[in-house]
Amino acid sequence: MAEEKIDRSLIPNASAGVPRVFSGAQPSADSLHLGNYIGAVRNWVNMQNEDSESMFFIPDMHAITVPQDPAEMQKRTRVAAAQYIAAGIDPEVSPLFAQSQVPEHAQLAWVLNCITGFGEASRMTQFKDKSAKNGVDSASVGLFTYPILMAADILIYQADQVPVGEDQRQHLELTRNLAQRFNSRFGTTFIVPEGKIMKDSAKIYDLQNPTSKMSKSAETDKGIIWLLDEPKKTAKKIKSAVTDDGSVIAFDREAKPGVSNLLTIYSALSGESIDEIVARYEGKMYGHLKVDLAELATEQLAPIRQRALELLEDPAELDRLLATGAAKAREIASVTLKNVYEAVGFQQPVEL
Repeated sequence: MAEEKIDRSLIPNASAGVPRVFSGAQPSADSLHLGNYIGAVRNWVNMQNEDSESMFFIPDMHAITVPQDPAEMQKRTRVAAAQYIAAGIDPEVSPLFAQSQVPEHAQLAWVLNCITGFGEASRMTQFKDKSAKNGVDSASVGLFTYPILMAADILIYQADQVPVGEDQRQHLELTRNLAQRFNSRFGTTFIVPEGKIMKDSAKIYDLQNPTSKMSKSAETDKGIIWLLDEPKKTAKKIKSAVTDDGSVIAFDREAKPGVSNLLTIYSALSGESIDEIVARYEGKMYGHLKVDLAELATEQLAPIRQRALELLEDPAELDRLLATGAAKAREIASVTLKNVYEAVGFQQPVEL
């Protein structure tokens, strides 16, 4: 579908002058891990400090597309919020909220469901991958329509840019297609968002299986550095990381995945280039690199852990911050939904 130039003056809740950036990650574990921090959260903090209007959310509605425990869900939502704030997200600058606190997400998702083709939704590769594990019959309709809710998440805020990894590129393209389709059928209503693919973000691998991305779904957490791990535990995991044959410290993802992963982490945390680090460890053993990386990681992650734990000691304050963020988010979302309802011929929601 050809993309037309959007007249922003027709969209009353579009950002003024600077791009609006929107992103989030599911509360599906008891802690964020190092890959989440380096690959996503640090980038969000940087965006917050750039010339943009940033919004961040915790997509708890997406998290129930698979079986979950309600008490665990509430706990994990607070843990995610605490860690985002501890890592540098300022809720006074960038609204931070839980998806379920803003009903406009679900209301817009239904409208978008109705302009999405079944075949179009069927082609989403993540549904194919996830449903293949346990069989299509055990997959929920929510899992099938997940990308359409994701589109609603983005479009309800008239986001200009969406930081996404390569695995979300297809979903973002669906979002753009739905925005263009709605605008074509019902009149200009949505900003068509651009993807902000985080190409420069380091991909962090499991310390015990350095050919697999660090993930909460790993069989064991021995290779996962959780942000809430005690410093001694973090150091132990790094010192016990799988390395490779030989003893030369060099970056080679194919031949030396273990050492390459350690070098990537070191570079991401220190800000030094991998070449600089390799040169400094010329003639040294793997153990030297591990000891120094363990010290660097604990030095940087310990303050985040401490701040997150302090925030978690006051759940009422965390809930207040999320509620404040949700109120700011609804100021934008409610206007978008009003415009959508008018465009499709719905009655406006009744104020209670």
